[in-house]
Formats: sequence, structure tokens, C-alpha cells
Amino acid sequence: MNTNNFVWADLSSYTPDKAKQFYENVFGWKFYSTDTYLIAYNGKKETAGLYKTPQKFQDMKMPSFWMSYIQVESITETIEKARKLGGIIELVDTKNSISNIALIRDPLGAGFTIYDGNTLNSRTKNEENTLIFNELHVSDIQKAISFYKQLFNWKFQKADENSFEIYNLKNEHIATINEIPNSIKSKYEYWVCIFGVKDLKQSQKIIEANNGNLIFDEGNRLLCSDGSEAFFYIQKV
Repeated sequence: MNTNNFVWADLSSYTPDKAKQFYENVFGWKFYSTDTYLIAYNGKKETAGLYKTPQKFQDMKMPSFWMSYIQVESITETIEKARKLGGIIELVDTKNSISNIALIRDPLGAGFTIYDGNTLNSRTKNEENTLIFNELHVSDIQKAISFYKQLFNWKFQKADENSFEIYNLKNEHIATINEIPNSIKSKYEYWVCIFGVKDLKQSQKIIEANNGNLIFDEGNRLLCSDGSEAFFYIQKV
């Protein structure tokens, strides 16, 4: 078990049919349906999920979004700890075919999903068209650090004035947290998924040709939107 590490990502979309076509064209994924959930394959390997935004989230006026999954040893214990630390439990599903899952919001509002099974394991270090990294964008970095340090036993190393690197118990750099003003990132606090690509410029052309948008060019990676307000990074691998 890859405890307290990122293992999966899925997309909650208001327009899953359009999203399916977009990501097939951009990453070359092939989607297969399992009830109301679609699984994207990169070659022969499961790599991401896709589903229609639930009515609850639509009523909350939430945009389409990519969700980061973190594997834990116990859903029950992690939920209890998160609640004591000021987290908000949005959803608990103990009847899911892949194992128990729960959607939690940290005290600032950034959402993530915890999972205590062994099936999902799609994050790689540097494989093309896969999830390769996760990043947290918040308005109060110290408040976020306090929550995640106690919840997952993560270690934080300062990178600069507005950024900390996140390390697991094996001392592996698994994520980064950035403090970003709302004037730049909007009112939402969120985890961002980073996907690996072979050629940034070529991927940008494909994204824009499929009604996606370039939001910000950071040089070694691009922040993009899929055209339905769900955004993600692409980074050269």
C-alpha cells in the first residue's frame, strides 16, 4: 500500500462527453464505461477517471474540476482525524466497487479524496500522458501546512517565500504547496493535477485546437483549461 501518497485522479465534468473527446485527443487516452464512471486507459494501463458532476456539486455552483486521490490505511481513522483538524467531510462512500472513499475539504476549502484500497495506482514519475505530480494552491500556506502535516505526517521544506515542497515518510518529494493571492487564483483553494507530455508546444496546439485554453506559461510547464473550466498542468517528461 502506498500510504499517504497520491495514486489517482479523476475529472468531475458538467459535459463528460465533450471532456472524453478532449482528453482522447490531447493525451491519446481511451475511455471505457463502468456504470456511471468512465476509466481512461493510457495504452493498457488505467490512468484516470471521468464522471458527470453530481447534482450536489452543481447546486453548490462548483465548476468542473480534477480531483486528487490519496491512499490511506483507514478511511474511518483519517476522516475522524480530518474532522478534528477542521476538515469538512463532503462525501463518504463505503459501497464503492474499488473500496472505501471519502471526499474531504481542508480548513481552507481545497478538496481531495482519500481511498483505502489497492486498485488505484496511476501516478508515475515521468511517463508521458500520465499523472506525474500534484500541487496545492492556497491563500494561507501556514494554515494548510498545519492541517496536512498532522493528517498525513507529511514533511514540508521551504522552497521560497511562497512555496513549500511536500515529502512523505520515505523522504520522497510528492507534491508542492504554493501560496497564491485570490486576485490571481480566484476565490477557490485547490489541488492541481500535473500530467506529463512529450512536447509542450505540440500539446498546447492540440489543446487549443480542441477548444481548450492556455491560462499561464511557466516555461517548463503550462497551466491549461479543457474548455469547461477544469484546469490542469502539462509538463515535459
